Amino acid sequence: MEKSRKKLSIKIITLFPKFVNDFVESFGIVKRAIKLKLLDIQPVSLRQFGIGERQVVDDRPHGGGVGMVLRADVLYKAIKSAKSRVLSAKSKVILLTPQGKKFNQAMAQKLSKLDNLVFVCGRYEGFDERIRQFADEEISIGDYILMGGELPALVISEAVMRLRPGILGKLESTQNESFSQNLLEYPQYTKPEKWKVESGKLKGKIFSIPKVLLTGHHKNIEEFRKAESVKRTKKRRPDLMK
Repeated sequence: MEKSRKKLSIKIITLFPKFVNDFVESFGIVKRAIKLKLLDIQPVSLRQFGIGERQVVDDRPHGGGVGMVLRADVLYKAIKSAKSRVLSAKSKVILLTPQGKKFNQAMAQKLSKLDNLVFVCGRYEGFDERIRQFADEEISIGDYILMGGELPALVISEAVMRLRPGILGKLESTQNESFSQNLLEYPQYTKPEKWKVESGKLKGKIFSIPKVLLTGHHKNIEEFRKAESVKRTKKRRPDLMK
């Protein structure tokens, strides 16, 4: 009898819960995984932990400066609430920050071994520094500036959830993708077998599918694809092969 698969639970602490709800509602694979109880992804509204009638979540930075900073006491309450729903010890609280480790496929693989993830999304000028000690890890998705942490949280969530057994249907569908073996994925082709460009600078040029892919010889196809992956990686991302 097949061992039951554990559910991946993701909580995203945010001022904009609609980001998360729209993501969940927009993708069939995500909705299917939730229906099969392989995934639970929910926003945790930071505003509900705000101070006073106006539910204030931020204030001006001490020492002066532009913008507003999210309050540590408010963030702490939200993190505590999100963690209270976590049943497994295999969990992490993750701050989305420019100072964090840069996210990659190897990190996605590690996070996919956990059963519970809590993401804390910044806004405005970021977090009160004191909240960092209540996080297990800080992650950045790249060296550029976004308006908040919601998109990074969803990027990481998607990269992680698709590595969990059952969510994509077959685990094999992730094993030959880009970065899975420190190589970019081999080129893919479909119909037509020969394609003639009808306009533009390359008008009249005929592009054909590599003949080896039409032979049905699985070993030769596998060798061709591996060689193409290596060639593509050397050309476009040689850093992956160091």
